[in-house]
Amino acid sequence: AQFITWATSKNYIDMVAKYHGWAAIPPGTRKSTYQNPHYLKAAPFSQFVLSAIESADLRDSTVKPGAYHEMQYVGIPEFPAIGDQVGLEVAATLTGKQSVRQALAAAQALVLEQMKNSENSGYFK
Repeated sequence: AQFITWATSKNYIDMVAKYHGWAAIPPGTRKSTYQNPHYLKAAPFSQFVLSAIESADLRDSTVKPGAYHEMQYVGIPEFPAIGDQVGLEVAATLTGKQSVRQALAAAQALVLEQMKNSENSGYFK
């Protein structure tokens, strides 16, 4: 919780802006960012992002109706680690370092390993 508090604080946003520019700050972390004239000038996409965040429908988040609902999140303790690991595989695919098939195989192996070794035993019997 301390990390999240720090990473979404005004001080952190100001620090990122100082060292990397206003367009580099993490979007969606603070509503006040979308009222900051420096950010609005550096990030012409800011109002689009704010509008998308404010209008997101958690129960209807896809273009075509599907069998699943909610945003991309699974309410288990392992989800952040799995999301990070799978995200790295997707990034490697998007940068041409591996094929989609390789990324899917690696992601599947990572997820299975994470779930088998979870402190929350009981996922696999």
